[in-house]
Amino acid sequence: MSLEKINSPEDLRRLRLDELQDVAEEIRQYILETMSRVGGHTGASLGAVELAVALHYAFDTPHDRLVWDVGHQAYAHKILTGRRDQLPTVKQYGGISGFLRRDESEYDAFGAGHASTSLSAALGMAIARDRMGEDHHVVALIGDASLAGGMAMEAVNQAGHLKTRLIVVLNDNEMSIAPAVGALTGYLNRIREAHGYHRFKDEVEETLLSIPSVGSRLHHAAKAMKDAIAAAVLPGALVNELGFKYIGYVDGHNVRALVAALKEAQQIKDGPVIVHALTTKGKGHPAAENDYYKWHATGPFDLKTGKPIKSSASAPTYTKVFGETLCELMAKDEKIVALTAAMPDGTGVCDALVRFPDRSFDVGIAEQHCVTFAAGLSCEGLKPVCAIYSTFLQRAFDQVVHDVCIQNLNVKFCLDRGGIAGGDGPTHHGLLDIAYLRSVPNIILMAPKDEGEMRDMLFTMTEHVGPAAMRYPRGNGIGVPRDRDPEKLEIGKAELVRDGGEIAIVAYGSMVHPSLEAATNLAKDGIEATVVNARFVKPLDSGLLLALARRRFRGGGHGTPGRKRFAGQSSDRAHGRARSHRHARRSEALAGKIRP
Repeated sequence: MSLEKINSPEDLRRLRLDELQDVAEEIRQYILETMSRVGGHTGASLGAVELAVALHYAFDTPHDRLVWDVGHQAYAHKILTGRRDQLPTVKQYGGISGFLRRDESEYDAFGAGHASTSLSAALGMAIARDRMGEDHHVVALIGDASLAGGMAMEAVNQAGHLKTRLIVVLNDNEMSIAPAVGALTGYLNRIREAHGYHRFKDEVEETLLSIPSVGSRLHHAAKAMKDAIAAAVLPGALVNELGFKYIGYVDGHNVRALVAALKEAQQIKDGPVIVHALTTKGKGHPAAENDYYKWHATGPFDLKTGKPIKSSASAPTYTKVFGETLCELMAKDEKIVALTAAMPDGTGVCDALVRFPDRSFDVGIAEQHCVTFAAGLSCEGLKPVCAIYSTFLQRAFDQVVHDVCIQNLNVKFCLDRGGIAGGDGPTHHGLLDIAYLRSVPNIILMAPKDEGEMRDMLFTMTEHVGPAAMRYPRGNGIGVPRDRDPEKLEIGKAELVRDGGEIAIVAYGSMVHPSLEAATNLAKDGIEATVVNARFVKPLDSGLLLALARRRFRGGGHGTPGRKRFAGQSSDRAHGRARSHRHARRSEALAGKIRP
């Protein structure tokens, strides 16, 4: 079988069932070869290859709706839906998305870069189908860790109540990006451990049906007894109580078994059904199977050895500096508590989980719970530090406002991936946190110019009483020394890092050093520039900003005096400059009147 002959799911569905396993192996090898060159969500997609093949074979996509959760497991889906040759461009400028995008393919029924969304979206599609009198299938694919998300459980609750025809495929690999946590994970583990019951059930059914004449009647009677026993002892009974039929569990790497289970699910017309598939993250590559934590997403790597092809960057990442500093502060202050939402490695909290297990928590994919859990910790005198990607904190905006900031609780938010987050695209760019947090009462907002100042800011946050947030970028720092103890900064005080004359550049966070470079280049052209490291956007250092404005309008300082700039200009322009000067003085006087 040649993968090059499959350009759409229609091509796949023309194959014989016994050819599908070979197709899956070709896809897996293509993903490995491609990811070794360009990097991407390697482990996540390797584990879902057979699921993608079986789903597109069993269902008439795109007429049947296939809704993927998150999307980082969907590379095989992209390969099968006409994007095979574009896979080497994944997560690159001008290339295809690493996640699902409705504007990229008609087979991407719902865009997704965040977790736990597929059930709600699919339920909406199923209800719309019924209201419009249509008869296609709606299938939601979700991982076991994403299923624990509050939004997913809300969808399960409504779907079970509405009895809507919906198929849910549970990709159960005991992982999110990190190992899955929580009581639901324990429940799914008990289902996995019930394989003895399933095997015994199948053997009894086969024996009864083999008895001449009375076999079918005995089988019918035994089935009623079996269902009663299962309801009492089988963990899957909980699924039934929620209003779902349960099919499983199924070997998620056996395409024939998956297709059979999906066909069985299609016959259930009176409500939602869960097909429980067991998979292995990183399937097919020994290094990824043995260390699926690090192989969830990778850069380029050596295909034979599995070792990463490292960049030449010598400075540590901001994430690493944050994790080291957090542990350093936790060792000195027993009130500091570390929290993350299923991203211990991505946020740098992994070391704290090991060194301080009683004061560190991975709450799973549950940002809303994480924030309010932190609020509760703060109420009792602790100092919770929530390490969350900027884009993921958006999921808990109400909790930040209602549960933390309105109550002025002592919760700290450390926002990794602030700004452009690289190839993960718009769902992962942390572009909105300045806007969505500045309007919130009581919180202070800061961003470091480098990894040394990050240490100072983290210490400042833990010493400050009240809500505070610090954003910092993805990637490496600039290599400043980190051999001194962190220092406490004055809240709301900016730093004058270059004193120029004619213009002023006020920079925040990672833009400070590029601004210094710009000022150096301007000086080569005879233009002197002041550069300010704002440090805080809430509160702003209004005193320094007003001083810079006065210098610009009144002249003085370094460089060409402001009044001399008016020389040679038309009288109208000079009059305009003078009027602006008067307005500035009036504004300053007014500000003085309304200050407390």
